[in-house]
Amino acid sequence: MPDAIRIVEDNIEATEAWNGPLFDIWIEYRDIVAESLQPHEDAALAVTPPQEGDRVLDIGCGLGDTTVRLARTVGPTGHAHGVDVAERMIETAVDEAAETGIDNVSFAVSDVETTRFDQVFDYAFSRMGTMFFANPVAALRNVREGLAPGGLLNMVVWRRKLDNEFMHRAETVVAEYLDEPEESDVPRCGPGPFSMANADTVTDILKHAGYEDIRLARQDLRYKIGHDLEHAVRFNMALGPAAEVLRLWGDRVDEIRPKIADDLRKALADFVTDGGEVVAPSSTWAVTARAPR
Repeated sequence: MPDAIRIVEDNIEATEAWNGPLFDIWIEYRDIVAESLQPHEDAALAVTPPQEGDRVLDIGCGLGDTTVRLARTVGPTGHAHGVDVAERMIETAVDEAAETGIDNVSFAVSDVETTRFDQVFDYAFSRMGTMFFANPVAALRNVREGLAPGGLLNMVVWRRKLDNEFMHRAETVVAEYLDEPEESDVPRCGPGPFSMANADTVTDILKHAGYEDIRLARQDLRYKIGHDLEHAVRFNMALGPAAEVLRLWGDRVDEIRPKIADDLRKALADFVTDGGEVVAPSSTWAVTARAPR
C-alpha cells in the first residue's frame, strides 16, 4: 500500500478511536491523568516557557486544559490555539474554556499530519500529543512551517517502557494471556505512547522535519496511577499499552479479565504508598527544537 494511502487510513482509524471509545475513557480518568502529567508539563514549561504576547499552538490539546494554561501564560496580548483530531475533545475544550472567561484562546478540529496552518505561531507545545502520528515527520514539518523563524517547539513524550515500569508491568501481565489480535473491529489509537521513546528516533524525525537546535532533557518524576490499588488496576486496564490490547479484544476476553486484574493487582502492589495512593516512577523527554531563523 502506498505510504500516503496508509497514512490516511491510519489517521481515520486513530481519529475514530480518540473520538469514540478513548474519548469516553479519557473523560472518566481525566482528573488523574491531568494530575499525574502535571509535573512533567511543569518541568518542560519551566525551562523554556512561552513569552508574554506569544502566539502559541497546542498540538493534540485534548480537553484544552494545557491550551488554557498557555493562554494565561502569554497574557491578553498573546493567544493560544489548541488543535486535536477528535471533534468531541474540541467540543468539550471550547465549552470548558468559555466557562473560564478567557478570551485569548481558540480551538479547531485538525489533523496536524495533513494541515497547513494559515497563521504564524511563535511557540508550539504538546503534552503527550505527538506520539500517535502515523507520519510524525509530515506532522512536525507542518508545525515547523507554521512557526515564525526561530520559533520554538516544546513537546513532552514518554521515554522507554523500562523507565515507566507501571506501564511495562501492566503490559507484561496482559501479554501472559493475550497477544495483540491480528484483526479487530475496534479502532487502534495510532503508533502508541512509546513511538518517540528513543532519543535518536526523535532527533531523526525532527531533523527530517526541518528543525535545528534539537535538545532532549530527561525528566524522571513520580506518577500517580491510582487513588488506591483498585483504582490503579482499573486505570491501567483502561489506558496505556496493556489497555489497548484488552480494548482490541473487546468482550471476547471477558472471562479472563478478572484473572488479569488479579495479576495486575499483585504487580502494582509495591507502588502503594503509606497513604494508600499508588505512585510509581515515570520518565519523559522534554524535547525542544527551533524553526530555522
